[in-house]
Amino acid sequence: MTVTTTRAVVELSGDPLTVDAVVAVARHGAQVHLTDRALAGMAASRAVVEDLADDARPHYGVSTGFGALARRHIPTDKRAQLQLGLVRSHAAGSGPEVEREVVRALQLLRLATLATGRTGARPVVAETYAAMLNAGITPVVHEYGSLGCSGDLAPLAHVALAALGEGPVRGADGERVDAAEALAAAGIAPLELREKEGLALINGTDGMLGMLCLALDDLHRLLTTADVAAASSVEALLGSDAPFAEDLVGMRPHPGQAASAANLRALLAASPVVASHRTFDAEGRPECTRVQDAYSLRCAPQVHGAARDTVEHAASVAGRELASAIDNPVVTVDGRVESNGNFHGAPVAYVLDFLAIAVADVASMSERRTDRFLDVARNEGLPAFLADDPGVDSGLMIAQYTAAGIVSELKRLAAPASVDSIPSSAMQEDHVSMGWAGARKLRRAVDGLGRVLAVELMTTARALDLRCTPETGLAPAAGTGAVHALLRTAVPGPGPDRFLAPEIEAVTRLVADGEVTAVASAAVGPLC
Repeated sequence: MTVTTTRAVVELSGDPLTVDAVVAVARHGAQVHLTDRALAGMAASRAVVEDLADDARPHYGVSTGFGALARRHIPTDKRAQLQLGLVRSHAAGSGPEVEREVVRALQLLRLATLATGRTGARPVVAETYAAMLNAGITPVVHEYGSLGCSGDLAPLAHVALAALGEGPVRGADGERVDAAEALAAAGIAPLELREKEGLALINGTDGMLGMLCLALDDLHRLLTTADVAAASSVEALLGSDAPFAEDLVGMRPHPGQAASAANLRALLAASPVVASHRTFDAEGRPECTRVQDAYSLRCAPQVHGAARDTVEHAASVAGRELASAIDNPVVTVDGRVESNGNFHGAPVAYVLDFLAIAVADVASMSERRTDRFLDVARNEGLPAFLADDPGVDSGLMIAQYTAAGIVSELKRLAAPASVDSIPSSAMQEDHVSMGWAGARKLRRAVDGLGRVLAVELMTTARALDLRCTPETGLAPAAGTGAVHALLRTAVPGPGPDRFLAPEIEAVTRLVADGEVTAVASAAVGPLC
């Protein structure tokens, strides 16, 4: 799919989307445009479906019922009712509203499949979806309802229902209104579905895939942030940068590990703090008696790197899924209409679960580094809990509790959803992926990782303040120093106890907005 970045327009031509294009539309409000090629392809496949409408032989979704009711022949005069009833009955979600960016992602991905011309839907169906996205109309979709097979049925049905002018939506201003009112205000005519079209709008992995794309965007930033936090911890805990040497890391040639170690080397380059304990006595013997740092410092590239490689694997799965035309049945290139199982969410569900495991582990290591700063037995001469007056002040004691509580939650969220299956539709759909559930818990896990890293960064900043004083004459490296300076624009330095929750939120925003990685990269050059 051709994506143009000028004027923030994503063109849908029938070619594969990219993760960046999904993020641009879902998260940043980019507009979408259907090309003439996409519309022509849809018209051609629609002609195939219409030719089959009068065929005496049954064709699933065209002249039959659905799921366990697929053997029921539907007469011509009831087929529009069939499609309408399908959407209404499948819009059966429950629970809290799903985030706007998730709904926009799943609507865009369903539109992208329509644009391939393999679903048999009319061009007007795709044009309606595009118009809704461009008008900022976001259907209300609920937390519960998808088993991840046959795709994300309930979430997609809520979107389709809104395109019909039924059910609630959020307007561009965020207000909740009836779909009919929102469509009318935007000058969009409600859809009237024909054969096969209701089915084409609800059969797909679009919700779980959309959330995977958004998580990939977040994790590329957060794993670089994890390297920044680890470098800051190594420095402020008087650790060594020697284990990150390129030749040592190269003895185990995992690409993610190499990238993470390269970041650590860049961030710690020429650090006066690291150099301060790399001294030798008159006989040339090291004055620092520590032989090895703790694993949470020394093994950061190995853990962060494994997470990076997991993200790359997930991105490859997302790329293949973005190049897919998922519907059941589909109109093949040579004009056949065939049932298939491509809607099953297993490929996406597995990597969603895999990412949740990696997220939990990176956060767990971050929390262990934070904890080291607070313990006088391990923090290399810093005050207990980094408190101004330990005993009177508690310092960052409970900030570490917060990180620990999140990490405990992330460990629970790392339990895979994809190993579960609850049969449905009278045992016709007897094995499901639970990919939607995997995507929902991954979103919570990604948010938690950002917060744990924020606590670590807040802790390292205070430790560097205590370490780099006029008395010591020390200063952090260029990269870690730039991050320290950024944090000091948002939260104050050491002092008596104060209200910490707003400070944690302020640093969390710096992490989420990418400001931490941006200032670090500006100081030392682009980070991996």
